[in-house]
Amino acid sequence: MTGTSEAGSGVEWDKETLLEKDRQYLWHHITPHNPNPMIGVSGEGSWLTDIDGNRYFDGMSGLWCVNVGHGREEIAQAAAEQMKTLAYFPPYHSHVPGIRLAEKVNEWLEGGYRIFFSNSGSDANEVAFKIARQYHHQNGEPTRFKFISRHRAYHGNSMGALGATGQANRKTKYEPLGTGFQHIAPPYCYRCPFGQKEGDCRMQCAEAYEDVINWEGAETVAAVIMEPVITGGGVIVPPENYMKRVREICDKYGVLMIVDEVICGFGRSGQRFGHQNFGVRPDIVTMAKGITSAYSPLSATAVREDMYEVFKKGGDSHFRHVNTFGGNPASCAVALKNIEILEREQLVERSASLGESLRGKLEALKDHPLVGDIRTFGLIAGIELVEDKQSKAPAAPDKLAHVISECKKRGLLIGKNGDTVPGFNNVLTLSPPFVTTEEELDFIVLTLGEALAGLLVPAEGA
Repeated sequence: MTGTSEAGSGVEWDKETLLEKDRQYLWHHITPHNPNPMIGVSGEGSWLTDIDGNRYFDGMSGLWCVNVGHGREEIAQAAAEQMKTLAYFPPYHSHVPGIRLAEKVNEWLEGGYRIFFSNSGSDANEVAFKIARQYHHQNGEPTRFKFISRHRAYHGNSMGALGATGQANRKTKYEPLGTGFQHIAPPYCYRCPFGQKEGDCRMQCAEAYEDVINWEGAETVAAVIMEPVITGGGVIVPPENYMKRVREICDKYGVLMIVDEVICGFGRSGQRFGHQNFGVRPDIVTMAKGITSAYSPLSATAVREDMYEVFKKGGDSHFRHVNTFGGNPASCAVALKNIEILEREQLVERSASLGESLRGKLEALKDHPLVGDIRTFGLIAGIELVEDKQSKAPAAPDKLAHVISECKKRGLLIGKNGDTVPGFNNVLTLSPPFVTTEEELDFIVLTLGEALAGLLVPAEGA
Protein backbone atom coordinates (compact mmCIF):
# COMPACT_ATOMS: atom_id res chain seq x y z
CA MET A 1 0.00 0.00 0.00
CA THR A 2 1.52 3.30 -1.06
CA GLY A 3 -1.12 5.83 -0.17
CA THR A 4 -4.50 6.63 1.27
CA SER A 5 -7.28 9.10 0.63
CA GLU A 6 -7.86 12.39 2.37
CA ALA A 7 -11.26 11.97 4.03
CA GLY A 8 -14.04 13.14 1.73
CA SER A 9 -11.71 14.68 -0.85
CA GLY A 10 -10.78 11.82 -3.15
CA VAL A 11 -7.18 13.08 -3.01
CA GLU A 12 -4.53 10.37 -2.77
CA TRP A 13 -1.66 11.05 -0.38
CA ASP A 14 1.49 8.98 -0.49
CA LYS A 15 3.26 7.85 2.67
CA GLU A 16 5.85 10.63 2.69
CA THR A 17 3.18 13.31 2.31
CA LEU A 18 1.28 11.81 5.23
CA LEU A 19 4.40 11.66 7.38
CA GLU A 20 5.21 15.26 6.58
CA LYS A 21 1.71 16.34 7.60
CA ASP A 22 1.99 14.20 10.72
CA ARG A 23 5.23 16.00 11.65
CA GLN A 24 3.57 19.33 10.98
CA TYR A 25 0.25 18.87 12.77
CA LEU A 26 0.09 15.88 15.16
CA TRP A 27 1.23 15.58 18.77
CA HIS A 28 1.42 11.90 19.71
CA HIS A 29 0.54 10.58 23.14
CA ILE A 30 3.10 9.63 25.81
CA THR A 31 6.02 9.15 23.47
CA PRO A 32 9.20 11.05 22.63
CA HIS A 33 9.16 12.91 19.34
CA ASN A 34 9.11 10.38 16.51
CA PRO A 35 9.43 11.77 12.98
CA ASN A 36 8.48 8.41 11.41
CA PRO A 37 5.57 6.88 13.35
CA MET A 38 3.82 3.76 12.18
CA ILE A 39 0.69 4.67 10.20
CA GLY A 40 -2.02 2.08 10.68
CA VAL A 41 -4.64 1.62 7.97
CA SER A 42 -6.65 -1.51 8.80
CA GLY A 43 -7.26 -4.27 11.30
CA GLU A 44 -8.88 -7.69 11.22
CA GLY A 45 -9.20 -10.07 14.15
CA SER A 46 -5.96 -9.90 16.11
CA TRP A 47 -3.95 -8.37 13.27
CA LEU A 48 -3.11 -4.83 12.16
CA THR A 49 -1.80 -3.60 8.81
CA ASP A 50 0.30 -0.48 8.32
CA ILE A 51 0.49 1.83 5.32
CA ASP A 52 3.35 -0.24 3.83
CA GLY A 53 1.25 -3.41 3.93
CA ASN A 54 3.14 -4.92 6.85
CA ARG A 55 0.97 -7.08 9.13
CA TYR A 56 1.44 -7.19 12.89
CA PHE A 57 -0.14 -9.31 15.56
CA ASP A 58 -1.70 -6.93 18.08
CA GLY A 59 -0.28 -8.35 21.29
CA MET A 60 -1.70 -5.48 23.37
CA SER A 61 -5.25 -5.20 21.94
CA GLY A 62 -4.35 -1.66 21.01
CA LEU A 63 -4.00 -0.15 24.48
CA TRP A 64 -5.47 -3.04 26.54
CA CYS A 65 -8.85 -2.37 24.91
CA VAL A 66 -9.79 -4.09 21.61
CA ASN A 67 -11.15 -7.16 23.38
CA VAL A 68 -13.36 -8.54 20.59
CA GLY A 69 -10.72 -7.93 17.92
CA HIS A 70 -10.49 -5.55 14.98
CA GLY A 71 -12.78 -5.21 11.98
CA ARG A 72 -16.15 -6.08 13.51
CA GLU A 73 -18.53 -4.77 10.85
CA GLU A 74 -21.63 -5.36 12.96
CA ILE A 75 -20.29 -2.91 15.56
CA ALA A 76 -19.73 -0.29 12.87
CA GLN A 77 -23.23 -0.96 11.57
CA ALA A 78 -24.72 -0.53 15.05
CA ALA A 79 -23.02 2.87 15.36
CA ALA A 80 -24.17 3.94 11.89
CA GLU A 81 -27.78 2.93 12.50
CA GLN A 82 -27.86 4.82 15.79
CA MET A 83 -26.29 7.91 14.23
CA LYS A 84 -28.94 7.90 11.53
CA THR A 85 -31.75 7.94 14.10
CA LEU A 86 -30.32 9.88 17.08
CA ALA A 87 -26.66 10.86 17.10
CA TYR A 88 -26.79 12.99 20.24
CA PHE A 89 -29.04 13.77 23.18
CA PRO A 90 -28.11 15.83 26.28
CA PRO A 91 -27.02 13.57 29.15
CA TYR A 92 -29.42 15.15 31.66
CA HIS A 93 -32.20 13.51 29.60
CA SER A 94 -32.32 9.87 28.53
CA HIS A 95 -32.28 7.71 25.40
CA VAL A 96 -32.95 4.07 24.56
CA PRO A 97 -29.35 2.83 24.07
CA GLY A 98 -28.30 4.44 27.36
CA ILE A 99 -31.15 2.82 29.29
CA ARG A 100 -30.49 -0.58 27.75
CA LEU A 101 -26.75 -0.34 28.38
CA ALA A 102 -27.18 0.74 32.02
CA GLU A 103 -29.38 -2.32 32.55
CA LYS A 104 -26.85 -4.61 30.83
CA VAL A 105 -23.84 -3.27 32.78
CA ASN A 106 -25.82 -3.68 36.00
CA GLU A 107 -26.55 -7.28 35.02
CA TRP A 108 -22.85 -7.94 34.41
CA LEU A 109 -22.11 -6.50 37.86
CA GLU A 110 -24.67 -8.91 39.36
CA GLY A 111 -27.16 -6.17 40.19
CA GLY A 112 -27.55 -3.34 42.67
CA TYR A 113 -25.82 -0.41 40.91
CA ARG A 114 -26.67 2.92 39.28
CA ILE A 115 -24.64 3.75 36.16
CA PHE A 116 -23.15 7.17 35.33
CA PHE A 117 -21.63 7.43 31.82
CA SER A 118 -18.52 9.40 30.80
CA ASN A 119 -15.89 9.25 28.04
CA SER A 120 -12.70 7.68 29.41
CA GLY A 121 -11.20 5.82 32.34
CA SER A 122 -9.80 9.06 33.74
CA ASP A 123 -13.29 10.58 33.58
CA ALA A 124 -14.85 7.56 35.28
CA ASN A 125 -12.40 7.79 38.17
CA GLU A 126 -12.85 11.55 38.55
CA VAL A 127 -16.59 10.93 38.81
CA ALA A 128 -15.97 8.25 41.45
CA PHE A 129 -13.88 10.62 43.58
CA LYS A 130 -16.49 13.37 43.44
CA ILE A 131 -19.34 10.98 44.21
CA ALA A 132 -17.44 9.51 47.18
CA ARG A 133 -16.73 12.91 48.71
CA GLN A 134 -20.24 14.21 48.16
CA TYR A 135 -21.77 10.99 49.48
CA HIS A 136 -19.90 11.24 52.77
CA HIS A 137 -20.65 14.95 53.05
CA GLN A 138 -24.37 14.44 52.56
CA ASN A 139 -24.30 11.36 54.78
CA GLY A 140 -23.16 13.43 57.76
CA GLU A 141 -19.39 12.85 57.50
CA PRO A 142 -18.04 15.93 55.69
CA THR A 143 -14.46 15.40 56.93
CA ARG A 144 -13.99 12.29 54.77
CA PHE A 145 -12.07 13.50 51.72
CA LYS A 146 -8.91 11.36 51.43
CA PHE A 147 -8.29 8.46 49.06
CA ILE A 148 -5.81 5.63 49.52
CA SER A 149 -4.19 4.27 46.38
CA ARG A 150 -1.09 2.18 45.71
CA HIS A 151 2.35 2.90 44.39
CA ARG A 152 2.78 1.51 40.85
CA ALA A 153 -0.98 1.93 40.16
CA TYR A 154 -2.37 4.01 37.29
CA HIS A 155 -5.81 5.64 37.49
CA GLY A 156 -5.77 8.32 34.78
CA ASN A 157 -4.22 11.48 33.36
CA SER A 158 -6.52 14.19 34.76
CA MET A 159 -5.33 16.09 37.80
CA GLY A 160 -7.39 14.12 40.32
CA ALA A 161 -6.87 10.72 38.69
CA LEU A 162 -3.16 11.45 38.32
CA GLY A 163 -3.11 12.34 42.01
CA ALA A 164 -4.42 8.84 42.71
CA THR A 165 -1.86 7.34 40.34
CA GLY A 166 1.21 5.91 42.07
CA GLN A 167 3.68 6.38 39.22
CA ALA A 168 6.21 9.15 39.83
CA ASN A 169 7.33 9.39 36.20
CA ARG A 170 3.77 10.17 35.08
CA LYS A 171 3.62 13.09 37.54
CA THR A 172 6.95 14.73 36.74
CA LYS A 173 6.50 18.43 35.85
CA TYR A 174 2.72 18.33 36.51
CA GLU A 175 2.60 18.61 40.29
CA PRO A 176 0.99 19.75 42.48
CA LEU A 177 -1.99 17.60 41.57
CA GLY A 178 -5.34 16.98 43.20
CA THR A 179 -4.97 16.82 46.98
CA GLY A 180 -6.03 14.17 49.48
CA PHE A 181 -4.40 11.16 47.82
CA GLN A 182 -2.26 8.84 49.95
CA HIS A 183 -0.27 5.87 48.64
CA ILE A 184 0.79 2.56 50.13
CA ALA A 185 3.04 -0.25 48.96
CA PRO A 186 1.64 -2.60 46.30
CA PRO A 187 1.15 -6.37 46.76
CA TYR A 188 4.36 -7.01 44.83
CA CYS A 189 5.29 -10.58 45.78
CA TYR A 190 8.37 -10.72 43.53
CA ARG A 191 9.82 -7.67 45.30
CA CYS A 192 7.90 -7.79 48.58
CA PRO A 193 8.06 -4.32 50.18
CA PHE A 194 7.75 -6.04 53.57
CA GLY A 195 10.63 -8.48 53.08
CA GLN A 196 8.42 -11.57 53.11
CA LYS A 197 9.11 -14.79 51.25
CA GLU A 198 6.65 -17.13 49.55
CA GLY A 199 5.09 -19.39 52.15
CA ASP A 200 5.87 -16.96 54.98
CA CYS A 201 3.54 -14.14 53.97
CA ARG A 202 1.28 -12.54 56.56
CA MET A 203 -0.16 -10.30 53.84
CA GLN A 204 1.18 -7.07 55.36
CA CYS A 205 0.41 -5.46 51.99
CA ALA A 206 -3.30 -5.73 52.86
CA GLU A 207 -2.94 -5.04 56.58
CA ALA A 208 -1.16 -1.78 55.67
CA TYR A 209 -4.53 -0.28 54.74
CA GLU A 210 -5.65 -0.44 58.36
CA ASP A 211 -2.45 1.26 59.49
CA VAL A 212 -2.81 4.09 56.99
CA ILE A 213 -6.49 4.60 57.77
CA ASN A 214 -5.64 4.93 61.47
CA TRP A 215 -2.60 7.12 60.88
CA GLU A 216 -4.58 9.47 58.65
CA GLY A 217 -7.63 9.34 60.93
CA ALA A 218 -10.49 7.15 59.80
CA GLU A 219 -12.85 10.13 59.93
CA THR A 220 -10.85 11.75 57.09
CA VAL A 221 -10.70 8.76 54.68
CA ALA A 222 -13.37 8.64 51.96
CA ALA A 223 -12.32 5.63 49.91
CA VAL A 224 -9.72 3.16 48.76
CA ILE A 225 -9.18 2.86 44.99
CA MET A 226 -7.52 -0.15 43.40
CA GLU A 227 -7.39 -2.21 40.25
CA PRO A 228 -7.95 -5.92 40.92
CA VAL A 229 -4.47 -6.34 39.46
CA ILE A 230 -2.07 -3.46 38.87
CA THR A 231 -1.85 -3.68 35.09
CA GLY A 232 0.07 -0.85 33.40
CA GLY A 233 2.31 -0.51 36.45
CA GLY A 234 3.86 -3.93 35.82
CA VAL A 235 1.12 -6.61 35.98
CA ILE A 236 1.35 -6.96 39.77
CA VAL A 237 -0.98 -9.75 40.88
CA PRO A 238 -2.02 -9.77 44.57
CA PRO A 239 -2.29 -12.80 46.88
CA GLU A 240 -5.58 -14.67 46.59
CA ASN A 241 -7.25 -13.19 49.70
CA TYR A 242 -5.81 -9.69 49.40
CA MET A 243 -8.91 -7.93 48.06
CA LYS A 244 -11.18 -9.67 50.56
CA ARG A 245 -9.02 -8.46 53.43
CA VAL A 246 -9.02 -4.89 52.08
CA ARG A 247 -12.82 -5.11 51.76
CA GLU A 248 -13.03 -6.15 55.44
CA ILE A 249 -10.85 -3.23 56.51
CA CYS A 250 -12.91 -0.78 54.46
CA ASP A 251 -16.12 -2.07 56.06
CA LYS A 252 -14.63 -1.83 59.56
CA TYR A 253 -13.85 1.88 59.16
CA GLY A 254 -16.72 3.01 56.92
CA VAL A 255 -14.38 3.56 53.97
CA LEU A 256 -15.72 3.05 50.45
CA MET A 257 -14.03 0.60 48.06
CA ILE A 258 -13.62 1.88 44.50
CA VAL A 259 -12.47 -0.79 42.05
CA ASP A 260 -10.92 0.44 38.82
CA GLU A 261 -11.94 -2.07 36.14
CA VAL A 262 -10.83 0.05 33.18
CA ILE A 263 -8.46 -2.68 31.97
CA CYS A 264 -9.52 -5.77 33.93
CA GLY A 265 -13.23 -5.42 33.11
CA PHE A 266 -15.35 -6.90 30.34
CA GLY A 267 -13.68 -10.27 30.23
CA ARG A 268 -10.00 -9.43 30.41
CA SER A 269 -9.65 -11.22 33.77
CA GLY A 270 -11.42 -14.37 32.58
CA GLN A 271 -14.49 -13.23 34.51
CA ARG A 272 -16.84 -10.43 33.52
CA PHE A 273 -15.00 -8.12 35.95
CA GLY A 274 -11.70 -8.59 37.72
CA HIS A 275 -13.05 -8.15 41.25
CA GLN A 276 -15.27 -11.18 40.62
CA ASN A 277 -12.10 -13.30 40.43
CA PHE A 278 -11.52 -12.43 44.10
CA GLY A 279 -15.08 -12.65 45.41
CA VAL A 280 -15.56 -9.06 46.54
CA ARG A 281 -18.34 -6.56 45.92
CA PRO A 282 -17.18 -2.94 45.45
CA ASP A 283 -19.12 0.17 46.44
CA ILE A 284 -18.12 1.91 43.21
CA VAL A 285 -16.83 0.33 39.98
CA THR A 286 -15.20 2.31 37.18
CA MET A 287 -14.85 0.96 33.65
CA ALA A 288 -13.92 1.99 30.09
CA LYS A 289 -11.79 0.38 27.31
CA GLY A 290 -13.46 -3.05 26.97
CA ILE A 291 -16.97 -1.65 27.39
CA THR A 292 -16.87 -0.83 23.65
CA SER A 293 -13.69 -2.75 22.75
CA ALA A 294 -12.45 0.76 21.85
CA TYR A 295 -14.75 1.06 18.85
CA SER A 296 -16.09 4.28 20.37
CA PRO A 297 -15.18 6.37 23.45
CA LEU A 298 -17.24 5.49 26.52
CA SER A 299 -16.76 4.89 30.23
CA ALA A 300 -18.99 4.29 33.21
CA THR A 301 -19.01 4.70 36.98
CA ALA A 302 -21.27 2.20 38.74
CA VAL A 303 -22.44 3.17 42.23
CA ARG A 304 -24.29 1.12 44.83
CA GLU A 305 -28.04 1.80 44.62
CA ASP A 306 -28.34 2.70 48.29
CA MET A 307 -25.59 5.31 47.89
CA TYR A 308 -27.60 6.89 45.08
CA GLU A 309 -30.47 7.49 47.51
CA VAL A 310 -28.36 10.14 49.28
CA PHE A 311 -28.34 12.14 46.03
CA LYS A 312 -32.16 12.23 45.74
CA LYS A 313 -33.00 14.42 48.73
CA GLY A 314 -33.68 17.62 46.79
CA GLY A 315 -32.02 21.02 47.05
CA ASP A 316 -28.37 20.77 46.10
CA SER A 317 -28.15 17.06 46.93
CA HIS A 318 -27.95 16.02 43.27
CA PHE A 319 -24.61 15.18 41.69
CA ARG A 320 -23.56 18.43 40.02
CA HIS A 321 -21.44 16.95 37.26
CA VAL A 322 -21.99 16.91 33.52
CA ASN A 323 -20.04 15.53 30.58
CA THR A 324 -21.21 16.67 27.15
CA PHE A 325 -20.43 13.40 25.40
CA GLY A 326 -20.95 11.04 28.36
CA GLY A 327 -23.27 8.20 27.36
CA ASN A 328 -23.43 9.32 23.74
CA PRO A 329 -26.21 7.30 22.02
CA ALA A 330 -23.88 5.96 19.33
CA SER A 331 -21.27 4.90 21.88
CA CYS A 332 -23.96 3.17 23.95
CA ALA A 333 -25.17 1.35 20.83
CA VAL A 334 -21.59 0.26 20.16
CA ALA A 335 -21.21 -0.99 23.74
CA LEU A 336 -24.44 -2.98 23.51
CA LYS A 337 -23.32 -4.68 20.32
CA ASN A 338 -19.87 -5.31 21.81
CA ILE A 339 -21.38 -6.97 24.89
CA GLU A 340 -23.72 -8.96 22.65
CA ILE A 341 -20.66 -10.32 20.83
CA LEU A 342 -18.89 -11.12 24.10
CA GLU A 343 -21.92 -13.11 25.23
CA ARG A 344 -22.83 -14.74 21.91
CA GLU A 345 -19.29 -15.94 21.19
CA GLN A 346 -18.58 -16.77 24.84
CA LEU A 347 -15.49 -14.61 24.72
CA VAL A 348 -15.24 -14.13 28.47
CA GLU A 349 -14.88 -17.88 28.84
CA ARG A 350 -12.49 -17.90 25.90
CA SER A 351 -10.39 -15.20 27.60
CA ALA A 352 -10.08 -17.46 30.64
CA SER A 353 -9.02 -20.51 28.62
CA LEU A 354 -6.61 -18.52 26.44
CA GLY A 355 -5.11 -16.98 29.57
CA GLU A 356 -4.47 -20.42 31.06
CA SER A 357 -2.93 -21.56 27.80
CA LEU A 358 -0.72 -18.47 27.53
CA ARG A 359 0.44 -18.94 31.11
CA GLY A 360 1.50 -22.49 30.32
CA LYS A 361 3.26 -21.55 27.09
CA LEU A 362 5.20 -18.73 28.78
CA GLU A 363 6.77 -21.27 31.14
CA ALA A 364 9.24 -21.95 28.34
CA LEU A 365 10.74 -18.49 28.91
CA LYS A 366 11.30 -18.82 32.66
CA ASP A 367 14.79 -20.32 32.33
CA HIS A 368 16.08 -17.34 30.38
CA PRO A 369 18.76 -15.74 32.58
CA LEU A 370 17.23 -12.27 32.22
CA VAL A 371 13.62 -13.26 32.92
CA GLY A 372 13.06 -12.60 36.61
CA ASP A 373 9.34 -13.23 36.90
CA ILE A 374 6.32 -14.00 34.72
CA ARG A 375 2.92 -12.93 36.05
CA THR A 376 -0.48 -13.59 34.49
CA PHE A 377 -4.08 -12.66 35.27
CA GLY A 378 -6.76 -13.79 32.86
CA LEU A 379 -5.55 -12.85 29.39
CA ILE A 380 -2.87 -10.45 30.68
CA ALA A 381 0.81 -11.27 31.09
CA GLY A 382 3.80 -9.37 32.44
CA ILE A 383 7.38 -10.51 31.93
CA GLU A 384 9.78 -8.80 34.29
CA LEU A 385 13.31 -8.52 32.91
CA VAL A 386 16.31 -8.30 35.23
CA GLU A 387 20.06 -7.94 34.86
CA ASP A 388 20.45 -11.26 36.69
CA LYS A 389 18.17 -13.54 38.67
CA GLN A 390 20.21 -13.35 41.87
CA SER A 391 20.26 -9.58 42.41
CA LYS A 392 16.90 -8.97 40.65
CA ALA A 393 18.33 -5.64 39.47
CA PRO A 394 15.82 -4.25 36.94
CA ALA A 395 16.93 -4.65 33.33
CA ALA A 396 18.21 -1.52 31.64
CA PRO A 397 15.79 0.28 29.29
CA ASP A 398 17.85 -0.63 26.22
CA LYS A 399 17.19 -4.32 26.86
CA LEU A 400 13.43 -3.83 26.82
CA ALA A 401 13.75 -1.61 23.75
CA HIS A 402 15.70 -4.40 22.03
CA VAL A 403 13.05 -7.04 22.76
CA ILE A 404 10.18 -4.78 21.65
CA SER A 405 12.03 -3.83 18.46
CA GLU A 406 12.92 -7.42 17.61
CA CYS A 407 9.33 -8.52 18.19
CA LYS A 408 8.10 -5.78 15.86
CA LYS A 409 10.57 -6.87 13.16
CA ARG A 410 9.01 -10.32 13.40
CA GLY A 411 5.44 -9.01 13.20
CA LEU A 412 4.49 -8.84 16.88
CA LEU A 413 3.48 -5.70 18.80
CA ILE A 414 3.91 -5.91 22.58
CA GLY A 415 3.94 -3.34 25.38
CA LYS A 416 5.90 -2.36 28.47
CA ASN A 417 5.28 -0.49 31.72
CA GLY A 418 6.77 2.72 30.34
CA ASP A 419 6.89 6.05 32.21
CA THR A 420 5.86 4.50 35.52
CA VAL A 421 8.36 4.58 38.41
CA PRO A 422 12.03 5.54 38.25
CA GLY A 423 14.33 2.60 37.60
CA PHE A 424 11.58 -0.02 37.37
CA ASN A 425 10.24 0.30 33.83
CA ASN A 426 11.35 -3.25 33.15
CA VAL A 427 8.18 -5.26 32.51
CA LEU A 428 7.07 -6.45 29.07
CA THR A 429 3.30 -6.70 28.75
CA LEU A 430 0.84 -8.79 26.74
CA SER A 431 -2.93 -8.36 26.43
CA PRO A 432 -4.09 -9.96 23.15
CA PRO A 433 -7.67 -9.90 21.82
CA PHE A 434 -10.07 -12.61 22.95
CA VAL A 435 -10.33 -13.92 19.36
CA THR A 436 -6.68 -14.97 19.38
CA THR A 437 -6.05 -18.59 18.36
CA GLU A 438 -3.80 -21.19 19.99
CA GLU A 439 -1.51 -20.98 16.96
CA GLU A 440 -1.24 -17.21 17.48
CA LEU A 441 -0.34 -17.76 21.13
CA ASP A 442 2.44 -20.06 19.92
CA PHE A 443 3.58 -17.27 17.59
CA ILE A 444 3.69 -14.81 20.50
CA VAL A 445 5.81 -17.06 22.70
CA LEU A 446 8.11 -18.17 19.88
CA THR A 447 8.69 -14.58 18.80
CA LEU A 448 9.33 -13.43 22.36
CA GLY A 449 11.80 -16.28 22.78
CA GLU A 450 13.71 -15.27 19.66
CA ALA A 451 13.78 -11.62 20.72
CA LEU A 452 14.97 -12.49 24.23
CA ALA A 453 17.67 -14.77 22.82
CA GLY A 454 19.17 -11.73 21.12
CA LEU A 455 19.97 -10.26 24.54
CA LEU A 456 22.48 -13.05 25.12
CA VAL A 457 24.38 -12.63 21.84
CA PRO A 458 27.70 -10.79 22.45
CA ALA A 459 27.97 -7.44 20.70
CA GLU A 460 30.00 -7.51 17.50
CA GLY A 461 33.69 -7.06 18.29
CA ALA A 462 33.24 -7.82 22.00
